[in-house]
Amino acid sequence: MVAHDPRLRLTDEARESLLAQTIELPSWAFGNSGTRFKVFAQQGVPRDPFEKIADAAQVHRYTGAAPRVSLHIPWDLVDDYEALAAHAADLGVTIGAINSNLFQDDEYMLGSLTHPDPAVRKKAVEHHMRCIDVMRATGSTDLKLWLPDGLNYPGQDNLRARQDRLAEGLQEIYAALDPEHRLVVEYKFFEPAFYSMDIPDWGTALLHCLALGDRAVVVLDTGHHAPGTNIEFIVAQLLRQGRLGAFDFNSRFYADDDLMVGSADPFQLFRIMHEIVSAGALAPDSGVNFMLDQCHNIEPKIPAQIRSVMNVQEATAKALLVDTEVLEAAQRSGDVLGANGALMDAYNTDVRGLLAELRESQGLAPDPLTAFAASGYTEKIVAERVGGAQAGWGA
Repeated sequence: MVAHDPRLRLTDEARESLLAQTIELPSWAFGNSGTRFKVFAQQGVPRDPFEKIADAAQVHRYTGAAPRVSLHIPWDLVDDYEALAAHAADLGVTIGAINSNLFQDDEYMLGSLTHPDPAVRKKAVEHHMRCIDVMRATGSTDLKLWLPDGLNYPGQDNLRARQDRLAEGLQEIYAALDPEHRLVVEYKFFEPAFYSMDIPDWGTALLHCLALGDRAVVVLDTGHHAPGTNIEFIVAQLLRQGRLGAFDFNSRFYADDDLMVGSADPFQLFRIMHEIVSAGALAPDSGVNFMLDQCHNIEPKIPAQIRSVMNVQEATAKALLVDTEVLEAAQRSGDVLGANGALMDAYNTDVRGLLAELRESQGLAPDPLTAFAASGYTEKIVAERVGGAQAGWGA
């Protein structure tokens, strides 16, 4: 364990912000997953949504910061969602966002909500109605929509007509939400389509959300951008509009790699969290939901989720250590090196000991990974579970 440097001092407000931070886990992170070429099976992976939630509850048990589990429909279909929610509550967690699926059915080959055929668009809308029923049964308040629709070739379909169809479908879905529900709209600049995507960027997502109403917000997946994109700028812009609803945290080297958050570019994660902290969006009532969206293809699932939560906490703690008075004074005076230095001083601070001390103050083990490894849970599920399920359709 890394010792806490007594020179590190969080303000009381910053300490409370760090203790209050929560990170939602994806149910699909606990199933077998892989690439386009191979799904790699691991021992002890969940066989159903109940076991996925049990594994997610272990992450919360050892980090104290992961009290919600996001579901994916139809990957997490069960006969009784009220029973699933009760099972989660018994394990100390709750159901988070409900994720719809518009990319598995054969009918969606040319699109779902943007498809030229009204019957296909109707099917896509009805799927979201079923997702809303799941929300009501589980107590979820967020319906998350990632649209895989797009075109592979110029001339394949009418770009403007597809936006009109999309707007119409989103209006139907939005109108069906209960007053406490939100529609959280995701974007992705490429894949599975390569010529154009129907929601390729934050601006398109924001335009649709503004047209829908106040309870339509944008979710930012950190892997869904072209190389070199300044993601913290997008964060700042969406915060200015009050429309940053959620993050899907992960890391990328080349495309939408879905690697562990903070593994490829921890400095980028710090810069993002600095924007969050600067805007006061770390507060639980800010409306910004922090969530992981990762595929653990070769690493063990539960420790990988624990490590990911810790990575977000470390980036957040560093962001909270930025000396804002020094930073803002340097910015006002045009002191370029001084301003950059204020950020770098915080980023280069080792906060692991500080976080270990905070965990101990909550009655948690200072090192969640070591504590989980010693718990015997992995050995237990390996012995009990045979024939674990894939995360979803095969990746």
